[in-house]
Amino acid sequence: MSVRYFPQGNWPSIAIAVTVFAIAIAAVVLLSNMPPHVIVMATGPEGGTYYELGKRYRAILARDGVEVRLVPTTGSVQNLALLRDPRSGVNVTLMQGGIGDAGAASGVESLGTVFYEPLWLFHRRDLQIEGTDVANLRGRKISIGPEGSGTRALALELLHRAGIDEKNNELLPLSPRDTAEKLLAGQIDIALLTAAWTSPVVQQLLTDERVAISNYPRADALVALFPFLHKLVLPRGVANLVKDLPPSDVVLVASKASLVVRDDMHPAIQYLLLNAATEIHSRASIFNRANEFPAAESVDFPLSGEAVRFYKSGLPILHEYFPFWMAELLGKLIILLIPIVGVLYPMIYIFPRVYDWAMRSKVLRLYGELRLLENATARGGYSGSNRIEMIAELDRLEMQVNELKIPVTYAGMLYELRSHINLVRESLKKRAENVLENSER
Repeated sequence: MSVRYFPQGNWPSIAIAVTVFAIAIAAVVLLSNMPPHVIVMATGPEGGTYYELGKRYRAILARDGVEVRLVPTTGSVQNLALLRDPRSGVNVTLMQGGIGDAGAASGVESLGTVFYEPLWLFHRRDLQIEGTDVANLRGRKISIGPEGSGTRALALELLHRAGIDEKNNELLPLSPRDTAEKLLAGQIDIALLTAAWTSPVVQQLLTDERVAISNYPRADALVALFPFLHKLVLPRGVANLVKDLPPSDVVLVASKASLVVRDDMHPAIQYLLLNAATEIHSRASIFNRANEFPAAESVDFPLSGEAVRFYKSGLPILHEYFPFWMAELLGKLIILLIPIVGVLYPMIYIFPRVYDWAMRSKVLRLYGELRLLENATARGGYSGSNRIEMIAELDRLEMQVNELKIPVTYAGMLYELRSHINLVRESLKKRAENVLENSER
């Protein structure tokens, strides 16, 4: 019987082949999770604050090769509805504080608050109106914003608290632009608007002498009743120093707008949005200090994990030194290299040693059996059945050697083992002959 060998194989080649295969699979998995090139942002009506801010977000993300498609809406309520609907395609929006129901907000996360949105109460200057006193508002034509707007939701809540409803007032669903036009034309009496200080409609109404702005004399009570509201003061003359508009300090109540996303939005896109929010909202305004926004505040929805890390540590380090897509690719490659190195090292340095030990142990085990036979031979007494049994054991051992499957690299060990078996057999034969000669004498 001849010994059966099989090729050992080249471990570096095997390691390289397995590594290439692992890289191919990991690359398919990881690269398929690269950030999207297009996101959809729900905004307010065209020309409104949210829409204008949406255009700024679009311009900033375009620098990093991400397209932001804007979807005009009636306001925060519709924005939230679209964000919760996975079929709408909307995955980011700006939303007025106090609109969302955190208990039913599954699938929605916040990236923080980004600016104050006062609830402005404008009225015709010829009317004597102060705040939300029932006597001043009853029987008036009041614009409270269209269906689906945050203005309407907040205005209705506050008006109902003051005893104002559709039974004793005409509550009109006008857009901000229509509200301004009708108020200046004297066609409505009062306008409630939720908008940032920079809103074109707000600026127009603040500086027009036909319109006056009212205080909220019970602002502290409103803030106590609605925790998402904040008390602000509009300084005298801030709209127009020459005309001294407004003619006195104005106490306002305001919510905070939040940047809100679906919880399945790619982490890298969230970082881009947070970085854009910092660029857009971090400047000082009449209601906030520099770098007060964006802020790690969860008004209606919990902060996303990426937002928490951003406010704690800033952008990931790769994004600080490389363009967006390169940083993302490098990040994926680093993640890819960790398991590859973990697999490649044992394949090159550990597996060959384990394999070598396993192959040698096969031969060494047979050497151990041969050594026992050799020791038994040295003790003598090999006549009759003992000698026959010893020869049978040697034949059995030689058969095991012939049937052993090992790589050709270890062929030398088998040749030596067979030689040693033959030596033991010859030794056994000589000792048997000597015993026979001595017995004949």
